[in-house]
Amino acid sequence: MRRWNGWGDESNSMDLPASAGEFLQNVIGKGVVLADASLASVIASVPKSRAPIHKLINTNEEIRVRHAKGQSLPDYLATRSGHFGLFPDGVCYPENNQDIKDILLLAKEYNLDLIPYGGGTSVAGHINIKQSERAVITVDMSHMNRLISLDTDSNIATFGAGTPGPMVEAQLRAKGYTLGHFPQSFELSTIGGWVASRSSGQQSLRYGRIEQMFAGGSFETFEGTLDLPTFPASSAGPDIREIILGSEGRFGIITEVKVRVTKLAEQEKFSVIFFPDWQMATKFCKAAAQNKISLSMLRVSNAVETQTQLKLAGHEKSISYLEKYLSLRNCKSQKCMLTFGITGSKQQTKATQTQIKPFIKQYQGISTGSMLGNRWAQNRFKFPYLRDALWQQGYVVDTLETATDWHNVDNLLNKVETSLKQGIENKNVHVFTHLSHVYGQGCSLYTTYVFSCEKDYKSTLACWKTLKHEASSTIINNGGTISHQHGVGKDHAPYLEVEKGILGIKLLENICQHFDPNKQLNPGTLLND
Repeated sequence: MRRWNGWGDESNSMDLPASAGEFLQNVIGKGVVLADASLASVIASVPKSRAPIHKLINTNEEIRVRHAKGQSLPDYLATRSGHFGLFPDGVCYPENNQDIKDILLLAKEYNLDLIPYGGGTSVAGHINIKQSERAVITVDMSHMNRLISLDTDSNIATFGAGTPGPMVEAQLRAKGYTLGHFPQSFELSTIGGWVASRSSGQQSLRYGRIEQMFAGGSFETFEGTLDLPTFPASSAGPDIREIILGSEGRFGIITEVKVRVTKLAEQEKFSVIFFPDWQMATKFCKAAAQNKISLSMLRVSNAVETQTQLKLAGHEKSISYLEKYLSLRNCKSQKCMLTFGITGSKQQTKATQTQIKPFIKQYQGISTGSMLGNRWAQNRFKFPYLRDALWQQGYVVDTLETATDWHNVDNLLNKVETSLKQGIENKNVHVFTHLSHVYGQGCSLYTTYVFSCEKDYKSTLACWKTLKHEASSTIINNGGTISHQHGVGKDHAPYLEVEKGILGIKLLENICQHFDPNKQLNPGTLLND
């Protein structure tokens, strides 16, 4: 059973080692444990539905609770406190394209707002409800979850938009293929949601971001069906696929997704290198990207993240031996851990290993083999469970991400981290960053921040609002994108104009007006209207 007030399946969890409590108190201070609300009490607070009675709409109170929030920190605090504020008036579970067409017609007839819902994993407020005089229906795509076809001549697979990551991979791997899209939210997020939010996976160096994978599909709008044919390339005007990518439910509902898939690789290996400092580690990443070395993944943690990961890993004796060895090799207090992946045929992986060795030596890297890399691969989708583990000790954790050109990486990273560390007077905020996607031009920066709860939920949320605003303002005013992989949603919409410009925002508003003149599709998302 999926958790109603946290991440993932109730049978899964992430335990912190015994030493974690002491470490957290040393860097942050004592945690403050807040009381959780019960599901029963939240269900009892759900107001009467305003939705019309219809076979497509389920108005059950618990189902409405489970579709009211995503996975942002404000959402987490809402579910833990029981103070949801607003709930959808009903939930629709379409089984096919015709059901989507019918719910759109119903929305027109009864003047309803519709919010498309994939895996409910948004950390930017995509699926949250804005105050509306209209009834709000969440359109849960989870029943449209199968591999519809696989063209093995062109390596194009067609999926229902509600297919979650594990089912995408399982259905493809049964036929010898992979999509290779592995975002942190892989366990729950869906292929339609990846397209709608321009998602990026952990192995995008090999497989590309979702925009490289998205070949076409079907899109239902108030004006009818928009079919996107698959072409290997086209110069026939602007690419309509780019309008659908990142549209976040504002223009219509994605029903079928056609993606470019790849045959399963013969080999895959993840390894860890330690560098003496951040400068050496990032120079290595830039050199690997600009020399087009065929890695599938590169992720480098700054010194604070490296220290935090080692402290929270447990296995104190093994970590102690590792640190002593690294210290003897001149990797001491500023050491940075880099995890990389090599994926491909035996010949390809051997050639890549040969290519990468001179760069490791040039930037004073120390290889530690594949043990740590394999451990990372085994636990790669467990990080979201850390939020519950920290919460039980009185701490909250959140993340934000951006991307920028290489010349601006250190400047932006330092300013973002400073904005979080100094965002709230007399409060310790533990901040660390990793570089998780690299390009020849630049890279993404993914920052995590942890702080103790305040005396109550309201004060804790106020802390987050201050930190989020300070960091977001710093990003857009210092050459970063407001989002590299999480999308815009409602949380980032106020900051989008700096990035897109007045003309760019006007263009997006005009597209919304074309597809949705009455603003019934996910209003308030993407655009700050």
